[in-house]
Amino acid sequence: MSGNNAFEHGGNLYATTRKNGGSFNEILDFSANINPLGLSVKIRRSLEESLESVIHYPDAEAYALKQAISQFYHVDSERIAIGNGAVELMYVLCHIITPKRVLVTAPTFSEYESAARASGATVEYFYLNEKYGFAIDLDAIAKQLVDIDIVFICNPNNPTGTLVSTQQVEQFIVTAKSQNTYVVVDESFIDFLPDAALYTCRNLLAQYDNLIILHSLTKFYAIPGLRLGFSLANPTLTLLLHKGKDPWNVNTLAQNAGVVALGDTGYQTASIEYIQEAKKDLYNKLLAIKGLKPYFPSVNFILVNCKETLLTAAQLVEIMTSYNILIRNCDNYPGLSCDYFRVAVKKPEQNTLLVNALQKVIGGNR
Repeated sequence: MSGNNAFEHGGNLYATTRKNGGSFNEILDFSANINPLGLSVKIRRSLEESLESVIHYPDAEAYALKQAISQFYHVDSERIAIGNGAVELMYVLCHIITPKRVLVTAPTFSEYESAARASGATVEYFYLNEKYGFAIDLDAIAKQLVDIDIVFICNPNNPTGTLVSTQQVEQFIVTAKSQNTYVVVDESFIDFLPDAALYTCRNLLAQYDNLIILHSLTKFYAIPGLRLGFSLANPTLTLLLHKGKDPWNVNTLAQNAGVVALGDTGYQTASIEYIQEAKKDLYNKLLAIKGLKPYFPSVNFILVNCKETLLTAAQLVEIMTSYNILIRNCDNYPGLSCDYFRVAVKKPEQNTLLVNALQKVIGGNR
């Protein structure tokens, strides 16, 4: 895969409506992995109340937001850098470290590769095996770390949903440290897990200065239009990240929304509980459709193989778009073929519309 299509993402409602007409409200977007519960009442109120503050510059230190992140995730403030989405910090990080060789798993989130290439690095792949459900074999990856400056691990991995435990990652970090390799763990979807403590690496930060954690708040709190994320790393690197970015990179509305979001325990609990049930229900309904092979999800998205339908993912995307339903074609992920697409988990009535449309297009249940 090459050219602009290599780094295309889901959730491109603007391009769809420009091409096909209509409005956002007419489209069901299963191509972006956003919390189906949508914007919380508290965040919406915060945005309205913060509107007048946009006549001032944002807090370049993001003090209140760092305090909220520190308290919620139990991490020292001096380890926190705030980003206009986690993706911004990937690019800043690569420009600071200027790696020569970067290793990424495949398939995984394409911005790791894009950020590495933007800094002049050569990118190598460790291909996850479909035969083993795309499991992330950290022992095998560790053998490929010689002369690698940065390795990116997405946990849970997008688009496969596969997970690695904190213990597994710690052993990997130890090996990487002996090779002078930075380990970047992207935990952007970890808040959807009911047992996130088993998978997060936050408690390893004080022990390993080669560990960097990236975290997005836009997915879980349904604020992709605001953009908000952060990194956790050793204090020296965090200071470099802070100096390497635009001083006002995160606007006031986003900073205030982040503070309110992290204090909204009702929304957090409701979101985790909803996803736990809805992902299983949608998985079982997709599994029942003739020709589809969904992979059991860990969080709020499901990877699906459609090879037996004799339709490519691109063809399915085109047909589903005619129903005003967007799904994510995954043929531009290194490590995946034209047989894969991904769908987000949404509200029950929306999931039903997706399933009904797929049944109609593909030909019903098994």
